[in-house]
Amino acid sequence: MSSNARLQVGIVGASGFTGSELMRLIAGHPEMELVVATGDTQAGSKVRDLYPSLAAEYGETVYREYAASEMEGLDAVFLGLPHMASQPIVSELFNKVGCILDLGSDFRLKDPSLYPQWYGVEHSAPELLEHFVYGLPEVYRSELKGAQGIAVPGCYPTAASLALHPFAEAGKIQQTGVIVDAASGVSGAGRAAKASTTFSSVDENFNAYGLLTHRHTPEIEQVSGCEILFTPHLAPMVRGILATCYARPTEENFTTEEALDLLRQCYSDEPFVVVDESSPSTKATMGANTIHLTARVDERTGWLLVISAIDNLVKGASGGAIQCANIALGLDETAGLPTIGLMP
Repeated sequence: MSSNARLQVGIVGASGFTGSELMRLIAGHPEMELVVATGDTQAGSKVRDLYPSLAAEYGETVYREYAASEMEGLDAVFLGLPHMASQPIVSELFNKVGCILDLGSDFRLKDPSLYPQWYGVEHSAPELLEHFVYGLPEVYRSELKGAQGIAVPGCYPTAASLALHPFAEAGKIQQTGVIVDAASGVSGAGRAAKASTTFSSVDENFNAYGLLTHRHTPEIEQVSGCEILFTPHLAPMVRGILATCYARPTEENFTTEEALDLLRQCYSDEPFVVVDESSPSTKATMGANTIHLTARVDERTGWLLVISAIDNLVKGASGGAIQCANIALGLDETAGLPTIGLMP
């Protein structure tokens, strides 16, 4: 495809962390051109003033206020909005753009009755839920082709679901009593200032939150088919998620070698999945759209241990969204997406 025929895309909520990461990745995409970037709280200000890192590509770009008329007819629109804020915009734009990719949680859960339970509000557009594909390409690639609506997974569910899926799909783990402990960098909380995410709160600190009630729990259950006890933690770093998942094997003599082989077989053709015997680290994934995985079976206790690491803003959000858009729009799935992390 020539540069003159690049796909036209827009971002609603471009001033947040996921929006800025979308802008960074789209700038290096050979077949996408960003034509509209909205950020109502920053409307009228230059992108470079909020994110100097984007100045070389978007030096004179100004955030606009959202207007549906500016999005209509685009090949893809990415929504980088707070949870439960996408529904009215999706209702406005559905069937008026090529593909809507919602990076919020508004269309991730198929059962509308789960939204009051986990998000505290009724879903305002339940009739659209069936038109959205859950955007985890390694599991739902065939459904993503030509999709008009894509619900980009949460960062924690991406890390946990890709760790557990091969074992759940193969019937190698019991469906109850699955535990997911995961730690995230502070960027997962978004750009808005919060007392719990200031430097003085986060530095030299490590804490669990959302005990028993975190909204990503039903997402992980939806993909894995397992009952999940999920505990998220806030780590003193900017980017990254490390998820440690525990499950009981269905076979008494299941081994580490078999667990690693199953991961390798399941993901052998996946361009963004790395399976290794060594324990994953978040820094190895920084800036990349990759997930690093390993597994162990503890002969003493009988537990299966699966560990994954991702960059929460790339594979866990904006990179995953672009990977989905590439598939939906018939592009090379890897276009514009780095696979190598930043070290040191």
